[in-house]
Amino acid sequence: MVIVDTTVWIDYFRGAENSETRWLEARLQLQPLGLTDLILCEILQGIKNDHDFSRVQSDLMKFHVFHMGGSALAIATAKNHRILRGHGYTVHKTIDCLIATFCLQEEHELLHRDRDFDPFEKVLGLKVTHAI
Repeated sequence: MVIVDTTVWIDYFRGAENSETRWLEARLQLQPLGLTDLILCEILQGIKNDHDFSRVQSDLMKFHVFHMGGSALAIATAKNHRILRGHGYTVHKTIDCLIATFCLQEEHELLHRDRDFDPFEKVLGLKVTHAI
């Protein structure tokens, strides 16, 4: 399954046109897509009015929302962060580390527009959907 990151969903809901939003638009009805509870939270916390909040929440709940968390994921995420730091990469957002580690563990691909995920792909083998 392809997990769609916050960065792509935000662009999509804002109507931004880029390769990732075109990829998402083309596949919304064609293949299983998902997101995580943390991605859902990131998207919804940025919405300013109640009507848009309800609409976006309803739209996103049509997809599989994976629940993340627990000590095993936390430990694996910390280990991955340390590995990347040892390779000279600093990932600034803990949520991105959690999402990437979750995708690695569950063997999901990730569609994103965030450089924080690049070291996970280069060093740890994160499967990334490259929209062209």
